Amino acid sequence: MSQALRSAKERAFQIVEKASRIRVQDARDNIGARTTGRQLKKGHNQMGHTQGALERAAKPPLGWIWGDFFRPWQRMYPGEKLFNADINSRREYIPLSLIELARLIDLGWINPSRPIDVSALCATQKFQINPKIRQYGFDLTEEGADSFPYQIDIEVQYATQSAIAAVEKAGGRVRTAYYDVESLEAAVNPKAWFEKGKVIPKRKAPPASLIEYYMDAKNRGYLSEETEMEKERQLSADVRGYVLPDVKVSSALKSIDQVFHGIPSGSVVSLADKKVFAPKNELHREYYNRQVSDKLYS
Repeated sequence: MSQALRSAKERAFQIVEKASRIRVQDARDNIGARTTGRQLKKGHNQMGHTQGALERAAKPPLGWIWGDFFRPWQRMYPGEKLFNADINSRREYIPLSLIELARLIDLGWINPSRPIDVSALCATQKFQINPKIRQYGFDLTEEGADSFPYQIDIEVQYATQSAIAAVEKAGGRVRTAYYDVESLEAAVNPKAWFEKGKVIPKRKAPPASLIEYYMDAKNRGYLSEETEMEKERQLSADVRGYVLPDVKVSSALKSIDQVFHGIPSGSVVSLADKKVFAPKNELHREYYNRQVSDKLYS
C-alpha cells in the first residue's frame, strides 16, 4: 500500500474518531451536490404575468398536448372510440373554393380553356396533396359562387350542389371522380412519376362506401349516365331560377380509368425523348384496355 493511501485512510479514521455520534439532523449533502434553482422573473414567463395576458395568450388547439403540437391526442391514442375514432381511417379532401379558383385563373396559374383536374391544380404549387396521410383530392366549395364567370371543365373528387350550379350557370362542366392512392400519387406530381420510369397506373374503381356517390348524376359522378346528368342539370337550373346555357366546353372527357388527359393507362412517358411508349404485350394491353365499368355493371 502506498504512503498516499495510508495517509488518506489514517486521516479518515481520525475524522471519524473525533466526530460526534452521527444523527439524521447532522446529515448534509456534499459541497456542490445540490444547486439552487433558477429564479424565474416576469420576463421569463412568455405567457405574461397578469391575468389578462394569460387569458389572451396563444394556446394550442383542443386535443393537442403541450410540447408536442404536431401529434394531437386523438392520433396518439387512436383506439379511443369516443374521441374522433375515425381520425386514422377517414378520407380527407382539400377545400377549393370558387373564389380561389377564379383568383388562380386571373393570375394566370390555370388556363380556363384547358381541362382542370388534380394535376393542373397541383401544378400551380398552391396546394399540396399527400395521399399517404389519407388526402384523396379536392372538395369544390361554393364560396364565390355568386360571381364566378369562367366557362371551365373541371374534375374534382367532391363538390357541393351550389358549386356545381355556379359552374354550370357560367356554361362550364363539372365531374366528380375518384382517385385511388397510386393514381393520385401519379397525378399530384407527374414529373417525378415520369422520371422514375413508372407505368401510368390504371385508375381503380371507388370503394363500396363511395360507389353510390359517384354513380349519382346529382353529384355529377363520372360513373353516371349522360342522359341522367342532363336531366339533373336542367332540374338544378329550374330549382335555382337560371337559364341553363349551352355547354361550350369542347374537350373530351377522360375515360373512367384514365389518369391524364391524352395519355392512356399503361403507357410510359419519356421526358428525355419527349415520347409516350404504349405497351406491346398482348396481356398488358388486355389488362389496361379492360374498362372498369365491366366490373361495376357486371
